[in-house]
Amino acid sequence: MQVAILSGHDGYVLSLVFSPEGTSLVSGSKDRTIKLWDMQTGGVVKTFKGHTDEVYSVSISADCTTIASGSGDKTIHLWNIQTGECYHIIKQEEEVDYVCFFPLDPRSLLSVSDGKFWKWNIGVQQTTPMHASSYIAFSMDGTKFVMCNKSTVEVQSSDFKQTVARFHMPNNYITYCCFSPDNKVVAVAALGIICIWDITSSDPYLLETFTGHAEIIISLVFSSPTSLISASLDKSVKFWQIGTSSINPVLVDPKPTPLTSAPIKSIALQAKDGIAISNHLDGVVRIWDITTGLCKASFQTPAKDSDQIDTQLTDGRLTTVWYTEEQISIWDTEEKISIWDTEEGKLLRVVAVLEGYGYVHDLRISGDGSKIFCLYKDSIKAWSIWSGEVVGKVMTGSDLLIDPFLTINGPRVWVSLSLDPGSIMGWDFGILGSSPVELSYTSWDRPCLDFVGGIRVQRSLLPGIQDTASGKVVFQLPMRLERPSDAQWDGQYLVAGYDSGDMLILECNRVLH
Repeated sequence: MQVAILSGHDGYVLSLVFSPEGTSLVSGSKDRTIKLWDMQTGGVVKTFKGHTDEVYSVSISADCTTIASGSGDKTIHLWNIQTGECYHIIKQEEEVDYVCFFPLDPRSLLSVSDGKFWKWNIGVQQTTPMHASSYIAFSMDGTKFVMCNKSTVEVQSSDFKQTVARFHMPNNYITYCCFSPDNKVVAVAALGIICIWDITSSDPYLLETFTGHAEIIISLVFSSPTSLISASLDKSVKFWQIGTSSINPVLVDPKPTPLTSAPIKSIALQAKDGIAISNHLDGVVRIWDITTGLCKASFQTPAKDSDQIDTQLTDGRLTTVWYTEEQISIWDTEEKISIWDTEEGKLLRVVAVLEGYGYVHDLRISGDGSKIFCLYKDSIKAWSIWSGEVVGKVMTGSDLLIDPFLTINGPRVWVSLSLDPGSIMGWDFGILGSSPVELSYTSWDRPCLDFVGGIRVQRSLLPGIQDTASGKVVFQLPMRLERPSDAQWDGQYLVAGYDSGDMLILECNRVLH
């Protein structure tokens, strides 16, 4: 819910900071001005003018008497809040990217310029030699601050007498960092990923890694000791929950989630459980809350480098299956399906794929968790997930076209044919003691969707999701989401996964009905 809009700047707002008591807000802008706002009325109390370039950063002293501003004009201005006058200017050799008063000391100030920072006293005398740093942040109690230099993150006591923690990030592009309210955790953003570090011991360790943003993260803030909010240049704000890898009794691998998100190879939508599951090329499986879009849990499986992988949550048990093909001689290959029991953390069984069916080009677990379906060029075969025995087979008489929206519904399989993509065929494998029963087209009880536009049709068309019956585009999409590697649609929720590692989750039944 939008509460208010504060209007007054003529350019982008580049920095915001609340006063310690929370009644005032200070903003720095591309229009070269600083404004002081009354949060009760939403009005401008004062406008501070004097910079000759963009104002990158602003800070308020702990006693609420002074505003410090850093600018692209290579200066730090110190402003008297009561009079609105600039009473001193500190000149730097490069643009001033960041300024911050010490939370407990209104007479001390830190500034960052050209990858280095200085400490100043209120008398504008430099009191500490410069250190290499691209970003700094204070803990809420003011006793610590964190400084980032390329890939190194160092937590220091505010008196510079003790190094509290030191650790390294996987790349050299740290864009933001912050402390949790209880000062036990530091969150660090590097490009589009977030790493959560525990700094309570002399040997800091990585708690969690969050991936999901498509562009650089420009801001992080803790809303509680276990809740984090991030904002990115991809125009999204994401909410993250720390340390809640809970879909009991599923066990989460204690190894940290990889720092980069590998391509998504398949998606499983389980709306009744409120989740979607993404299976990645590196064997990582992620569980997503479809109502919030948050990743609830992630873990590593042995299914690395398999193009055909699927995961299903059934009665609290998370099962992953994947297909592998290994050359054992010049003439022979060994084809097999591995079944992994996540609850026990072990291989349940391996199913040998008999010759004569051709290369497996889709592998799925049935919606009831009892079977594995293999889709070949012109046939479908099913195994019992518990015994490994073949429980059904159909020959379609035509090559199958794997439409990402035509998937599994309980023991039923829906496909389309390459010779007639508009026709839909289905079989029910759930009838005991008999061959799979062919279903009619009318058994498909939801609109058919497809991705259109972008490079698939013509560049002039924006990518989107189309109702194939009416031809109506029901959702427009960014160009980077024009074609997923896999998608599922149950009539209410649509989820899609991409080679970039992105997940798309939409609730779209209202648009179609």
